Amino acid sequence: MKLKTLFMVIVMVVSLALPSVSSVITSTTTAEASVTYVSNLSKKEQRAKAWIAVKESGGNYRARNGRYYGKYQLTISMLKGDYSKANQEKTADRYAHNRYGSWTQAKHHWLGYGWF
Repeated sequence: MKLKTLFMVIVMVVSLALPSVSSVITSTTTAEASVTYVSNLSKKEQRAKAWIAVKESGGNYRARNGRYYGKYQLTISMLKGDYSKANQEKTADRYAHNRYGSWTQAKHHWLGYGWF
């Protein structure tokens, strides 16, 4: 609770100096905190998923390469305008399952072709 209070004080101080920046920080923090996605992957699947994320974007949720965006470099159309971390995780899980059957299979494909 004290950390949250400290954060809010910092945001308020910043808002006095830079009102436009602080409103973005506050709204982004609130939006990200309210939406979560929980995946039920095994440890092996989690490791394969993390490995692909590093290869695709260095683990950066904001990475962009042409029409590919985010941690897993999904097409912008797949994300349907929602670039949140939760939507990227959920969409990537759905994509890997539908296309490859699992994250370990997706990693195997990546090793063979250099993309997923």
